[in-house]
Amino acid sequence: MARPLRIEYPGAFYHVTSRGNERKDIFKSVRDREKFLSFLESAVTRYGAVIHAYCLMSNHYHLLVETPQGNLSQIMRHINGAYTTYFNIKHSRSGHLFQGRYKAILVEADEYATELSRYIHLNPVRAALVSKPEEYHWSSYRSYTGQGKTIGWLNTDFILSYFAGNSSKAPDHYRKFVEALLTGEYESPLKEIIASTLLGRPEFVDKISNQKLCELRDERNVPALKALRSHPSMDKIITTIKAESIDEKFVRKISIYCCHKYSGAKLKEIGERFRMSDAAIAQTSKRLSLKAEKNSETKKLLERIEAKLTSKVET
Repeated sequence: MARPLRIEYPGAFYHVTSRGNERKDIFKSVRDREKFLSFLESAVTRYGAVIHAYCLMSNHYHLLVETPQGNLSQIMRHINGAYTTYFNIKHSRSGHLFQGRYKAILVEADEYATELSRYIHLNPVRAALVSKPEEYHWSSYRSYTGQGKTIGWLNTDFILSYFAGNSSKAPDHYRKFVEALLTGEYESPLKEIIASTLLGRPEFVDKISNQKLCELRDERNVPALKALRSHPSMDKIITTIKAESIDEKFVRKISIYCCHKYSGAKLKEIGERFRMSDAAIAQTSKRLSLKAEKNSETKKLLERIEAKLTSKVET
């Protein structure tokens, strides 16, 4: 069975999620939620975790966590393990509470911390549980906007520092930042994840992946490592596709899809290359992916191009 790739080092930031086994609820009462928050607090005091944002849904949770000691595994064993023990005793059950291991995305904080905090705080709104994030009491949002009590173990300073620095206006600026996406379509920042492991600029991805490839030589059970090899440039991708002698309009669509999937470039960078919006790039890529699922010729063409791009990367 393939192992998830865990990249740990001092000062790393992660977006962490964990879902209930069989998608069942992991929180059944106010007491359950309060108890879980107490384990976040003890993770801070015992293991040096820095919790920047959280949201507790009914069958899963989201965390934005920093690890000054490079000990994410230890932190998560404490949080999930202690809570599972509590939950099983409280609700007279046994066995696994969470579905497999937690999912941790290593994040380039300066680029994505603010966006991920907004994504986390808007979770209850996207799930139609509330119309405004401040109406949901089981996230860190109210602590950011000054609408709730101050939580000693929650670190809001790092993210608020991007909004008017340490000024008293920062909470209001942050509120406006979040509310800007209450209406209309919202492009999840998690769509830009590389190899289900990293979220950051190409320079960040290359730096981390190169370090990890040096540390881990046995890749047989860690397929994510192979996906983290140096990415083909957009120029190489487009040249490879043009060599297929296919319709020019289709070349553009496939080029967008492959640049989105293989180049490691951000949506904004791909959009600038093709003179399209970020949302249009994502939609074009998604439509071609759906077409390949239904059309065998398109699927074979993409597989052939993928094989060529992969060989270019590995040589």
